[in-house]
Parts: sequence; C-alpha cells; structure tokens
Amino acid sequence: MVEQLKKHIATKDRPPKLSVEDQVLLSLSYWRECRTLFHVATSYGVSEPTASRIVRHVEDCLIQSNLFNLPKEFAQR
Repeated sequence: MVEQLKKHIATKDRPPKLSVEDQVLLSLSYWRECRTLFHVATSYGVSEPTASRIVRHVEDCLIQSNLFNLPKEFAQR
C-alpha cells in the first residue's frame, strides 16, 4: 500500500504533515476500527478535515492501482 501511495505523492507541494506510512495507518484505522474522523484525527495530531482528505486520497490511490478491492458501497445486511 505504501509503495502504491508513494507513486501519487507530488514533490513540488509543501511536505505533508504525516509520513506516507502514517497516512496509510490513519486510513486503515479509520476503516478497520470504525472510529470517527474526529477521533482518528486526534490520535494522529491533525485536524478532522485533514484526516478526511488523507483517507479520501489514500482510498483513491489504492483504487486506481487496481491491486486492492475497496468497494464504494457496503453490502446490505
């Protein structure tokens, strides 16, 4: 996941607040633990909108790689 995300990092922009590894961990903890963005953001020391952008960016990059299956909609129970 980290390798795929590193392919989509822009080098001309200012450096991100979190490393690529931390961005992946933030996203995985949001998806796996079903925590709110507020709680995940607090754990990583970023704002809630920043956490939302990170999760969305990681999700989009992993979907574009076609190596991971991330459904956009959850199955109905």
